Order: sequence, then structure tokens, then C-alpha cells
Amino acid sequence: MLRRLVRRSEFLAANAGKRVPMPGFVLLVRSRADDDPAMGIGFTVTKKIGGAVIRNRMKRRFRALAREILPEAGTAGADHVMIGRAGGLERDYALLGGELRKALAKAQR
Repeated sequence: MLRRLVRRSEFLAANAGKRVPMPGFVLLVRSRADDDPAMGIGFTVTKKIGGAVIRNRMKRRFRALAREILPEAGTAGADHVMIGRAGGLERDYALLGGELRKALAKAQR
């Protein structure tokens, strides 16, 4: 089960976890160390990437990837944060999916 990260404190806590940089995004993964097996997911795209339309488009792509890939490849009981990078919007969707799987595998090691 996925739950959205909405509070700033959740994002700051995830920043203390493992960081896996990829060409289209940076993935942060941090175990919550509680008994809840739900996976937390949050998305961040800064104004450096572009205006509101571009940032929202990138977050929509990230949400679709997370719904598709995280239930099978994510870490149970951990919070995941995807931070958008400049090349993330131009990258092919299938390529981003492969990078997310690779990043999740690296984070679990």
C-alpha cells in the first residue's frame, strides 16, 4: 500500500536516508523503523526545473511511475522521495521506469 508524504518533516526525515542519483531524478529512501508496512511516496520538483506547468507534468509522470513500480520493487515500511532533475521531463517514460527500478534495487542493497 502507498501513502503520500505531505508534511515537510516527512520530506526532511527522508533526506537523512539513502540517496540514489539517476539522470532524470534523485531517489531518497529511508526506513521509518515502525511496524507499518505501508510505503510512503513524495515528489519534489523545484522552480529551477521550470514553471508550474512543467513541474506539474513532471510530478504526474513520477506519480504514474510510482503507482506502477513501487508496489513490487519498493521497500516496505520506508519512505521514498523522488526529486526531479532537469533532464527528467525529456527522458522517455520507459527509460525513467527502468531507472526507477535500478535506483530502488541500489537503495535496498
